[in-house]
Amino acid sequence: MATPSASALATLEAVVNSALTLIAQLETTIKTPPPTSSTPTTDKTVDKTTPDKPLDPLLLAHDAATLIKAHSTKISLLIINAPFTPSAITTVLRELLTQPLPALASAVQLCTPARYTHTISADLSWRCGRVLKELAELVSRIPKDGKILTDAKKNAGVGGAGEKGSIAATAVLWAACDDVVGFAKKGFAGNLVGKVEGWRDTLKDVMEELREWGEEEVDEEDEDEEDDDGVEEVTQGVEKATLEGTDSTQAMLDEWMSSQRHIPRDDPDKIRERLESCLRKLRLTTLLYQATVKRRLKILGQQPPEDSTVPGRLDEVMTLLKRIPDRFSNVALAFYELDPVDIDRLMDQCFFDAFALSELLFLRWDGQKDEFSDWALKFQVEIKKA
Repeated sequence: MATPSASALATLEAVVNSALTLIAQLETTIKTPPPTSSTPTTDKTVDKTTPDKPLDPLLLAHDAATLIKAHSTKISLLIINAPFTPSAITTVLRELLTQPLPALASAVQLCTPARYTHTISADLSWRCGRVLKELAELVSRIPKDGKILTDAKKNAGVGGAGEKGSIAATAVLWAACDDVVGFAKKGFAGNLVGKVEGWRDTLKDVMEELREWGEEEVDEEDEDEEDDDGVEEVTQGVEKATLEGTDSTQAMLDEWMSSQRHIPRDDPDKIRERLESCLRKLRLTTLLYQATVKRRLKILGQQPPEDSTVPGRLDEVMTLLKRIPDRFSNVALAFYELDPVDIDRLMDQCFFDAFALSELLFLRWDGQKDEFSDWALKFQVEIKKA
C-alpha cells in the first residue's frame, strides 16, 4: 500500500488548520448580536428567476446544513477506510470552506431580530452554532500522519471516559444538521407556533395539577392520625431543640406548619375560592393561547410581513406568551403553601399579563379588526370576572 506523499500530508494539515480557524471565526461571528434597529441588507441576486425576492435565511440555513452533512459523511468515511487519501480529504474540506460554511454564517447574519424577531434569530443562531461546534470536533479528528484512524479512535462512544470517536462525532454532527434542516422546514410561523403550543401545554399541565390538588381530601381518621403524628413529631423536635436554642425550635415549628399541603376543611383564608378563580383564569388563558396560534401566528406564513412593526410586536407577544406559564407555575406553588397573600399577588400578575397579551393581539398584523378582535373583548370581560 502506497504511503501518502509528504507534500500531500502537509497540504492536508494546512487545510485542516485553515478549516478549524475559519470555524472558530464563524462561531464568534454568529454569537455577535445582529442589528435590531434596522432592516438587514439582503442578497437579491441568489434567485435569478425572482431577482427582487429577498434571500430567505431559513432556506439558506437549510441548504448549508444539508451540504455540511453530506461533506461530513465523506470526511468520516475517508478517515476510517484504507487507503488513506489526503488529497480527497483536502478537496472535501476546501469545498466546505468555500460554500456551506460561509452560507451557514450568512444565514444567521441575515436572520436579524429586526426582520425575523429575537425568538427566531436566537434559535437559528444557536442551532447553527451547534453545527459549527460539532463540525470542528470531526475536523479535529482528521489524521495528519497518513494513516486511517485506529478502531479505538473510530469507535469510542459519546460520553465515554475519553474523547468520542469519529463515528460518534459524525452522528452528533448529523443530528445538529438535521436540527437546522427541521427548524428551517417549519418556517417562520411554524417555529413560533411550536413554541406557543409548548407553553400552552405547560398551562394545561399546571391547570390539571391544581385541579387534582384541590380535589385531594384527607379522611377525618387519617387527618387525626396525621395530627397526632405531627404533634408527636413536634414534641420530640421541641425537646431536642431546647438544647440548641429558641431559633432552631421556631424554625422547626415553621417547617412543620408549612408542610400542611391540603386545603383545611374550615378554609379560613378562602383558599378554595381562590383556587376556583385561578382555574377559571387558567382555562381562559389556555383558550387565548389556542386562539393566538390559529388567528395570529399560523397566518404569518414562511416569511414575516414586510411591515417593520410586526417583528417588534411579535417580540412583545412572545415575551408574554413565554412568561405567563411561569407566572401560573408560581401561583401553583403559592397554593401548595396555602399562602393567600402570595396567591393574590401572583394571580394579579397573571391577570395583567393575559390582559396585556389580548390587547397586543387585538388587531390583525395589518391593523384591521377581525373575529379574534371580537373574541378578545369577550375574553377580557370574562377574565375580569373569573
